[in-house]
Amino acid sequence: MSNSNRFSSGFGFVLASVGSAVGMANIWAFPIRVGQNGGAVFILIYLFFIAFFSWVGLSSEFAIGRRVKTGVLSAFSISWGDSGKGKAGRIVGWIPLLASMLLATGYAVVVGWVLRTFGGVVSGDLYAVGAADFFGSGTGGLSTVSSHMFVLAATLATLLLGARSIDWSNRVMMPIFFLLFLMLAVRVAFLPGAIEGYKHLFIPQWEYLFRFNTWVYAMGQALFSLSLISGALVVYGSYLGEGEDIVKSARLVAFFDTVAALVAALVIIPAGAAFGVPYETGGPGLMFVVLPEVFDLMPFGHLLAAFFFFSVILAGVSSLQSMVEGVVGSIEPHTRWTRLYVVAAAWVILAGAGLFLEDASLLGPCLDFASIYALPVAGALGAFSWYWMQSPKEFLKEVNAGASRQQNNTFIFCGRYIYVPLVFVISTLGFFYVF
Repeated sequence: MSNSNRFSSGFGFVLASVGSAVGMANIWAFPIRVGQNGGAVFILIYLFFIAFFSWVGLSSEFAIGRRVKTGVLSAFSISWGDSGKGKAGRIVGWIPLLASMLLATGYAVVVGWVLRTFGGVVSGDLYAVGAADFFGSGTGGLSTVSSHMFVLAATLATLLLGARSIDWSNRVMMPIFFLLFLMLAVRVAFLPGAIEGYKHLFIPQWEYLFRFNTWVYAMGQALFSLSLISGALVVYGSYLGEGEDIVKSARLVAFFDTVAALVAALVIIPAGAAFGVPYETGGPGLMFVVLPEVFDLMPFGHLLAAFFFFSVILAGVSSLQSMVEGVVGSIEPHTRWTRLYVVAAAWVILAGAGLFLEDASLLGPCLDFASIYALPVAGALGAFSWYWMQSPKEFLKEVNAGASRQQNNTFIFCGRYIYVPLVFVISTLGFFYVF
């Protein structure tokens, strides 16, 4: 790979990886899991899994990407090739690509909803008809197709120059995202009654420590939050310079992703407490109906709502960007097409398939299949491939290249005998739990 298709620095790589990890799941899933599972107790368990998964999970995805210098297809092929099964690995590698493409198709529709809602807040149309009616009118037929297509076009435009345009776009999007959410968190802190939300967040309810569901949801949320199951970070790892410390970068990505999730909780849970919204409220109903109504009750609430939905757009676009780049960056080296043609082909597929998902009754099952079944299976196959099929010697060599602290066989042991089984457990439990 040429130096021109690399991130300009380790900081650019971290921001892009944070952009991949920070998505709408941080905003609407993390707060509800905290609310349902003991507040501070859930956060403590979640932080434990974040620390462990970033060490052996994120580092492994970055390392295999940098080793193969391309994407998922080559990563599986070379990892399995170390065990003499390269052709089988190439076939298996299509599973995460297809799963990511399916998720991206549906995810783009949801980001289109967010863009339409942002427009409704700015124009006043949302509050003129009511949040519930405005949301309902945009989830059937082709009523949000213009927003949907704009989101796709804008997102894929950031892929045209590869690592360089991904780097530049996240240097803009991520600081704005964090700044807006921090502003919202400060404003929410002054709401009467917000203190009850902070109590729920920071006073441990220790009885939840001994509940199986608390551990299951914390483990699943940590894995999904770090974007470990899509294969996108393998491609980002391929754009990483040889001298960069992979484990250190993984820690930084995990830190900023966790900050984003916690700040989202510091906005949503205290705001909900101030206006009597139950802690278990979550999902699209929370995002598109409950929160606009809560903002409507605040001083300068419409401005705050605009800030909120704009920040969600940034989070959604950065995540969608990584999903599509995971596919484009994996397929491009195996074709004779230029990047422009590969990106254009991706847009045609995403736009064409996405038109059939404009109706919420079809979108829901698609996203459920991708996130509950397809991606967890793909993630389990990836973890197995990096730790069991790949040569441990070559793996450690890549992880330790540029590292200030060398990893040893303990890293391999923890990956093989703890991380891989946990990912398989999560992929199995996905049939019974929605993470």
